[in-house]
Amino acid sequence: MSPKAVLWDFGNVIVRWNPRTLYQKIFPDPVVCDRFLSDVCTLAWHTPTDCGVTFAENCAALSALHPQHEAEIWAWHRRWDEMFSGPIAETEAAIEALHARGLPQYGLSNISHETIDSTLAMSPAFGRLAGFVASGRELVMKPDPAIYRLACERFGLAPGDMLFVDDSARNIAAARDLGFDVHHFTDPAALRPALEARGLI
Repeated sequence: MSPKAVLWDFGNVIVRWNPRTLYQKIFPDPVVCDRFLSDVCTLAWHTPTDCGVTFAENCAALSALHPQHEAEIWAWHRRWDEMFSGPIAETEAAIEALHARGLPQYGLSNISHETIDSTLAMSPAFGRLAGFVASGRELVMKPDPAIYRLACERFGLAPGDMLFVDDSARNIAAARDLGFDVHHFTDPAALRPALEARGLI
């Protein structure tokens, strides 16, 4: 049976996000940029902000460890929107097509409570979502099963009722284990065929 709804991740599914988009402006030398992102402002360091820690708290703590990079660390907070390079056209088109067919759509994102509003403003596709669950508000993140269960409760759907679309293999695996239909988003061109194969568009 076809899913009754689609559950979308946000970053690198609806909008493109990459810290390098900002930091290549700050560190024009690719080697220096790579070193900074692998040794200082790492994704592991950023993760707590997606679970409720403020950017200010996180940047202050890291700046105390790397005072020589204080300005660059605070850029993560102050220039956050420069990490985005726009919406993904194939996803926007798919969301519009699903909306035209009346299929319910929702969001499930690891995202800071401080950046939700600015992210939602980046694409009209977000306006087609009937609701969303954001990790920074709920204080629990994918791939923790609790956040998937929360999404089911909030949207009144069983896991098997939803197609979950995410760019993270870990998040996809966790959703599959809970009984969701899943699509691992690695190639925007593969999205529409995946939806067509399920009879959704």
